[in-house]
Amino acid sequence: MPNIEVTPLGAGQDVGKSCILVSINGKNIMLDCGMHMGFDDERRFPDFKYITDSNLNGYLDCVLISHFHLDHCGSLPFMSEVVGFDGPIYMTHPTKAICPILLEDYRKVTMDKQDKRIKPIEPDKFFTSQNIKDCIKKVKVIGLHQTIKVDDELEIKAYYAGHVLGACMFLITVGSDSVLYTGDYNMTADRHLGAAWVDKCRPTLLITESTYATTIRDSKRAREQDFLKKIHEVVDRNGKILIPVFALGRAQELCILLESYWDRMNIKAPIYFSLGLVEKANHYYKLFIPWTSQKIKSTFVERNLFEFKYIKPFDRSYIENPGPMVVFASPGMLHAGQSLNIFKNWAHDSNNMLIMPGYCVAGTIGHQVLNNAKQVIIDGKKINVNIKVEYMSFSAHADAKGIMQLISNTEPKNVLLVHGENDKMSFLKRQIEKEFKINCYKPANGETETIETFPDLSVNLSCNTYRQQCLEYTKFGAKKPKIFRGAVSVREDGSLELQDAQSFAEENGLKQHKIRFTSSVALNEEFESITNLESQVYDALQNQLAEFDSSVIFSKSSADRSISLNGNLVVKISSVKELIVSWPFEMDDLGQEVVKILNTIDEDGIV
Repeated sequence: MPNIEVTPLGAGQDVGKSCILVSINGKNIMLDCGMHMGFDDERRFPDFKYITDSNLNGYLDCVLISHFHLDHCGSLPFMSEVVGFDGPIYMTHPTKAICPILLEDYRKVTMDKQDKRIKPIEPDKFFTSQNIKDCIKKVKVIGLHQTIKVDDELEIKAYYAGHVLGACMFLITVGSDSVLYTGDYNMTADRHLGAAWVDKCRPTLLITESTYATTIRDSKRAREQDFLKKIHEVVDRNGKILIPVFALGRAQELCILLESYWDRMNIKAPIYFSLGLVEKANHYYKLFIPWTSQKIKSTFVERNLFEFKYIKPFDRSYIENPGPMVVFASPGMLHAGQSLNIFKNWAHDSNNMLIMPGYCVAGTIGHQVLNNAKQVIIDGKKINVNIKVEYMSFSAHADAKGIMQLISNTEPKNVLLVHGENDKMSFLKRQIEKEFKINCYKPANGETETIETFPDLSVNLSCNTYRQQCLEYTKFGAKKPKIFRGAVSVREDGSLELQDAQSFAEENGLKQHKIRFTSSVALNEEFESITNLESQVYDALQNQLAEFDSSVIFSKSSADRSISLNGNLVVKISSVKELIVSWPFEMDDLGQEVVKILNTIDEDGIV
């Protein structure tokens, strides 16, 4: 029996370096190829030896990249150009456009760090600018809701994931089995992006991120008001606010929010954004308007929300400027670049504020200060942290409620958690198994999880069988049946058909067997007259069963002292002071009701 095997090379019980290997019915797919932002040595990349020992090109059928964040695509040029993967790589149009820019920015920052090191990075341990260009040439583009056949057996489809511009989920189908991989996603729409959307695809396995596995966020409006209030307070006391962000994503969301507030409150303090990034961001949002929120799409012709009146490009010389200012600087985890440089200069002053709007992986300066570090080491120097640190989650990841909502919407047979912390995953795993009654897994990096699959057999249901069994269920006030009884026939064309037992028996010359249930009720010792007893039993059944089912037809036979209901269910009065109830399998509910009524008659002493 074919199984699905999942092995995380990154993001297994960890946030960062997403790289998941999936084997489904003989096809091998890599889901994302990210780097870990908390390391600057060989640990930044997944351990590709796991697959290179098996011949990378002979093993992998394709690579799917969910979005442009470096923890999901940062190892791609290394894997394709240094390790040597020549197969197809799939991503959306926006991801293909933005991915090389972020990769090149990261490469430059890494090279700047190398200049300060005694030991430089070895050529086979990192990627070059040319590697990035050659890698992107191998990328094939997939559109939203587009289905692509990678080969005769492997099929992929992309769904909108929210999170950042161009982010998508992938549905991978091989034969009768399918895997839905979410990447990072957001189930709530915001100012510039819509909510994730996927149809009721019922995958064999759902692989979902679990960054906020135990978090249920407060209302978006309350969070925004708190954010604006804190910034206004610091500006009023002439302090400086640093907001580390990634170039595209939460940066645009918060810029739109502050732009509106500055206009409404007539605030004069300057707002700055990392030089060049505003222009780049605007360019891509204009280019990919169909990927934005409904509000931006509907108002774009009249007014482009990404053309800011109050937000200006930031220059390094502004760091020492007196007076209040708000600065958006990248990257978002304070692990390198301009945001880290500004933090280094402002961290000593308790009048200033650092607002972290998103998740920070372990090992970054951002993670350290969020965990109340009062001293950090930057470029070999100790930096005292007196700046006020606030964590205000504007991260575009699904929270616990959103993850449960996605599971409910897609109805998977199994769930596997990645991109989360182990303890939080364990909590969410228990909740999923309890609420949905399905298996949930959370493998660690390098650990293979095997999910058993069961082939779906297509069986035709005859109209006669469907009609008969629906009538039986609805007769007793029940809903239409989800499970149908009968016999399966193999037709001449190889198809399977479920027939009702009688039709099957007649067609195949078989004698039909009938199952009947029997129950007995002991009679009250005080009764004397059998005739009187028959009358009382008959009256009681007729009165009480009328409420249960008005269509029950009664008939009496004085010859064998029996009462027949609908010609099938029989209540018989024996000579040894017993009421014997006999009914066929199909009338189980009615039979049980009769036994209950007769027990009540005897307990009340009517007989």
